[in-house]
Amino acid sequence: MNALIHKAETKHQLTREEIVQLLSDATIDEELFAAANRVRECYVGDEVHLRGLIEFSNYCQQNCLYCGLRRENKTITRYRLTPDEIVDFAQKAASYGYKTIVLQSGEDPYFTLERMQEIIRRIKELGVAVTLSIGEKTLEEYRAYREAGADRYLLRIETTNRKLYQDLDPGMSWENRVQCLKILRDQGWEVGTGSMVGLPGQSLETIADDILFFQEIDADMIGIGPFIPNPQTPLAASQGDNFPLSRKVLAITRLLLPDSNIPATTAMEALNPEGRILALMSGANVVMPNVTEGDYRGLYVLYPGKICINDTPGHCRSCITGKIESIGRSVSTGHGFRKSRKQIETKNAMKQE
Repeated sequence: MNALIHKAETKHQLTREEIVQLLSDATIDEELFAAANRVRECYVGDEVHLRGLIEFSNYCQQNCLYCGLRRENKTITRYRLTPDEIVDFAQKAASYGYKTIVLQSGEDPYFTLERMQEIIRRIKELGVAVTLSIGEKTLEEYRAYREAGADRYLLRIETTNRKLYQDLDPGMSWENRVQCLKILRDQGWEVGTGSMVGLPGQSLETIADDILFFQEIDADMIGIGPFIPNPQTPLAASQGDNFPLSRKVLAITRLLLPDSNIPATTAMEALNPEGRILALMSGANVVMPNVTEGDYRGLYVLYPGKICINDTPGHCRSCITGKIESIGRSVSTGHGFRKSRKQIETKNAMKQE
């Protein structure tokens, strides 16, 4: 197993079977996490990029079985922020030092192309990068968002297994999801995707396929999070508590994509009080604090146990900064765009000479 970890650390390549072997062996976890942390330090450094997250609508036209925002969830209190509210939250986040604003919502038709273009343009005037996480759109819509100034697009696939995807995401198409990611790549976006670990029907083999998919499309950002059953969904009775496996998946993803940006997700901390810190020590280099204000923070309920719903954005900024500094890392002052592996390897070689 140590030979496999060494191969992953130095060659950044593993086969499907080798990934499954590492995921199956609990005796090598610490060695695996240490290797991922070394690769993270070598390729993306000690800085942690903070992305200010604005959850601007919890309406969704999709009906994914695992998601609390699914359209058939009648127990949730729905909300939409106005464009002025969204921009106001972004202005405050920029004043706290955030260099990226992430706009996230369910797939809400209310936010038309024209509304989103206006919001993007106004936020770009703040001198920040803009990430969108608003679901499947058309080629023309993606192009228009890009022309309005958006920089990154996050579209998690959750599972690359076609059958499992179709079962868990009724009415949606696995092929269209992959096609959307290809369109985004072709248009020059920084492309983010990711997976959920521990889904019902998932196997170590399908998880290995997820990691290899991230590598195949050369994802710029990869979000790895545990499946947490939501009591208001059809998967309420499913087993959760997948933090250890999620951390291993994150570590292997770092080993195979050494220069990508990988967040320590809030879902990790919903299962473990030190979840984000442990993720940062296992290969992650991004944190996405919530900068939405007021009661809205508690209404965007993808899963139960969401952290920091009663905190203010200012408190969250201070809290996560302290946690990052406690492990000898620092908060980045840049926009956090991905640097190419070739650039990084050339720079590291020059340092060694």
